[in-house]
Amino acid sequence: MYAVIRTGGKQYRVAPGDVLKIEKLVGSNAANAEGAVEFSDVLAISGDAGTFEESLEGARVTGTVLGQGRGDKILVFKFKRKKQYKRMQGHRQAFTEVKIGEISVNGKSFKA
Repeated sequence: MYAVIRTGGKQYRVAPGDVLKIEKLVGSNAANAEGAVEFSDVLAISGDAGTFEESLEGARVTGTVLGQGRGDKILVFKFKRKKQYKRMQGHRQAFTEVKIGEISVNGKSFKA
């Protein structure tokens, strides 16, 4: 059993019990890190291999927030040869770690 959800401009394939790092959720800060989150933008749900649910009305995926953090540093390096031009900048992307607890659609519920 798995579902495909959209959050933070990206799509994720999730199953009950999965732990994933998504883009930082708006309105959740370090003091309010623990709590429940619901994803209602469900693109597809599959109960068996190769079959998908036809109706996704009222489909939702719920999970709990495990914590917040920042990812590994990536370096952005700009260089133009023979012009003495060099620029280096680092970036760490903020994320929210979520554990998927339940997928429900059409009165059926799948839990971890």
